[in-house]
Amino acid sequence: MTKLAIVGRPNVGKSTLFNRLAGKRLAIVDDTPGVTRDRREAKGRLGDLDFTLIDTAGFEDVHDASLEARMREQTDIAIRDADVILLLIDARVGVTPVDEAFAALLRRADKPVVLVANKAEARASEAGVNEAFALGLGVPIPVSAEHGEGMGDLYAALAPHFGVEAAGESEVTQTRPIHLAIIGRPNAGKSTLVNALIGEDRLLVGPEAGITRDSIAIDWRWQGKSYRLVDTAGMRKKAKVQAKLERLSVAETLHAIRFADVCVLVMDAREAFEKQDLAIADLVVREGRALVFCLAKWDQIEDPRAHFEELKLVAKESLPQARGAPLVTVAALSGVGLDRLMKAVGEAHGDWTARVKTKDLNEWLHAAIVRHPPPAVRGKRIKPRYITQIKARPPTFVLICSRAEDMPESYKRYLVNGIRDAFNMHAAPIRLVVKAGKNPFAEE
Repeated sequence: MTKLAIVGRPNVGKSTLFNRLAGKRLAIVDDTPGVTRDRREAKGRLGDLDFTLIDTAGFEDVHDASLEARMREQTDIAIRDADVILLLIDARVGVTPVDEAFAALLRRADKPVVLVANKAEARASEAGVNEAFALGLGVPIPVSAEHGEGMGDLYAALAPHFGVEAAGESEVTQTRPIHLAIIGRPNAGKSTLVNALIGEDRLLVGPEAGITRDSIAIDWRWQGKSYRLVDTAGMRKKAKVQAKLERLSVAETLHAIRFADVCVLVMDAREAFEKQDLAIADLVVREGRALVFCLAKWDQIEDPRAHFEELKLVAKESLPQARGAPLVTVAALSGVGLDRLMKAVGEAHGDWTARVKTKDLNEWLHAAIVRHPPPAVRGKRIKPRYITQIKARPPTFVLICSRAEDMPESYKRYLVNGIRDAFNMHAAPIRLVVKAGKNPFAEE
């Protein structure tokens, strides 16, 4: 079985991630640095990837006879034994000299390394994630081991090392079923929609809220394409989730979102886009999944045209982070709108897996800068130099420019919206990383 070693300096969250991937609390976790001292092994699982996990002590760059030096020896052994290495940094702190020393050690080890920026749940961590590019170990994966965020991106980064995508991304996209999570508040009509799509009463439905408790996966084909449908438990406001059984159901729903390709947010058309709907949509976008809004029970609306226009406006104003997500109406019991829904799902998946040529991106960037140049900061203008796409699923771009840390969020949004419009990528979240190019005169 593939061995996966989790390494990094003290107190970056290695044991928290170890417990998350092991599925239970095996390692002691505390804010005090240096709690872990020995190597610890356990069986781990992420999605459909099975591996042997190795937790290690925090890396200290010492070689004497001290306890810290002996702990480092245990980490060196773990690196030698591992097939794949996860290097954790603390995104809130950014890259430290110890992180740089560790990165240099791993480059010499000639082992596959996945760079993970932990504690990335806060907006303040973005600068630390961007700094991690300088370690030269590829694209950093932002995660929150404590809250379970970013596990889908971590899966995508690990999968090629397990042979899951060895045939190449385009071929895998064609052969792997599209993972489609049906999500929403209780009693929105999720199970009724799944039954209508597959053409049988596979799931129990009724007027009572909260009938579905487990996340039910169903393999299914629609117009020649393979799908894995996942019906999930309804998600109420966190303050209302008190019973242990419901907490477990919500945890399964969160897991389904993190490993989905496309999420269909089902809402009762009579009470759509309430606060909890907006919170669920925001979670989907933060996890980097494609999103489709589904207005269920549409046959119960008296003035469909006016109500649809009103909800479009609400979605645009309330969810700018989900700009472009398709809005589809269905009446599942009568089978109306299912074709429109699946067409929107296919388009959202196409946007989510899209790749843009670097040449086309830079031609667009030049035109975008001419139309709207970046603002000057403290009398000095920001100069974008080069843009490229570093990954799909979701589309992620890196922009190299001067004074990257000073680029306003408003200009980043301008660029992201420009990419959406220019390359017709409206239905998927787009991530833009802005980083500074190296100054050739810095050392002098």
